[in-house]
Amino acid sequence: MIIGNGIIAHAVKPYDREDIVFFASGVSNSLETRTSEFEREISLLKTVHEKNREKKIIYFSTLSIHDQSKQNSPYVKHKKAAENYLKNNSGNFLILRIGNIVGKGGNPNTLFNFLKKQITDHSTFAMHLKARRLLLDIDDISGFLGRHCLEVNNETINLAFPYYYNLKEIVQAIEKNTGQEARYTETDEGDFYQVDFDENITTFFEGISPEEYLETLTQKYI
Repeated sequence: MIIGNGIIAHAVKPYDREDIVFFASGVSNSLETRTSEFEREISLLKTVHEKNREKKIIYFSTLSIHDQSKQNSPYVKHKKAAENYLKNNSGNFLILRIGNIVGKGGNPNTLFNFLKKQITDHSTFAMHLKARRLLLDIDDISGFLGRHCLEVNNETINLAFPYYYNLKEIVQAIEKNTGQEARYTETDEGDFYQVDFDENITTFFEGISPEEYLETLTQKYI
């Protein structure tokens, strides 16, 4: 069973089965502040869990939970609350904390979509020189699920390509594939946080260099 209709819901369709609930619905914009949006997702999560107690629930959370600068943001507080609900009430769950997703369509506020639009629209934006980001190809969600997650129970896994890209690396890759030059001002700002990745993550991405991974993302989605 798949709850949701966004890019994550579409990515997990190959693994749709009756004994697992893929909860891929809810607030996708990390800048959201409306309480009603967060309450809607929590209410749906509780309803789905109550109606499917015998099934495993796979919930898609965010790596931003590790970001100390965002601990008071409504989005991170909400994701923590959803995780805690499952940990305290479900006997069979898996929480996947996802990095910055890169894929076709989806939320226009995601990092890749935002930068692509700024560059192709010839708009000027601020380049935060201290910022680092963990990226994840949407196709790697389904790939990792199929290889490692369907039989894992009651765990929380950090999922992203295990390399911290700075914004200049990402912008230069987009410039290369669009043939357009970015317009930006540099500012000595930005956040950076460390994430622990388990052995399954390093094995899944083994043999792929950061340069290769970023090049693949821009060729597929730019």
